Amino acid sequence: MTQLILIRHGQSQWNLENRFTGFHDIGLTEKGVAEAHKAAELIKAEDITLDIGFTSFQKRAIKTLWLTLEGINQLHIPVTKDWRLNERHYGALTGLNKQETRDKHGDEQVHIWRRSFDVPPPQIDETSEYHPSKDPKYRHILPASLPTGESLKMTCERVLPYFNDQVVPHLKAGSNVIVSAHGNSLRGILKSLFNVADDKIPSIELPTGNPLLIEMTTGTLDITSAHYMDESRAKELPEIPNA
Repeated sequence: MTQLILIRHGQSQWNLENRFTGFHDIGLTEKGVAEAHKAAELIKAEDITLDIGFTSFQKRAIKTLWLTLEGINQLHIPVTKDWRLNERHYGALTGLNKQETRDKHGDEQVHIWRRSFDVPPPQIDETSEYHPSKDPKYRHILPASLPTGESLKMTCERVLPYFNDQVVPHLKAGSNVIVSAHGNSLRGILKSLFNVADDKIPSIELPTGNPLLIEMTTGTLDITSAHYMDESRAKELPEIPNA
């Protein structure tokens, strides 16, 4: 049996402020830190030994992973950080308050930007302080490769090749893996693992800081079980394929 833990970062400051975050590198709130500590307690209670971890370039996911591994006394495992596990880029919406954006553009338009599969938000202007070219952590990445406004479909097209190339081989070899990432990058992974239809995946919600444990057969990676470790904050999961 192979175990995969997917964890959305704990609450961030812009989650709390109800702002579109995306690629902006915002930190955890005190509640977010507490959620990461709770995640560690849950993993420790199930006596899971991890072999390798993956996370994004964004500190809210990195710190969530670090605090979780510290809490289970497994900081020694190798961890790979890659920008392709970053949150969806919200383009020109970055930094805006979600309710104020609804007031300006209407509920229907904002719903389309947030919950459609293939409609991207307006692209961010190169002069914006939130343009990824302004962030030194991306200086070694070709500017043309960096997103400036993504739909969920585009996010999946970024995340899944990385997941399949870099994470799946460890799972097939029997390693227990933890991935600390973001609501939309993790949606892409769930879409692939559970064969979720395009029109269904936008409605899949992932609670912050609540580890999702997926157990699979080694080699074939057929899912045998999946559950959120904190049942009190669990969200509905897709049906397990061929269950």
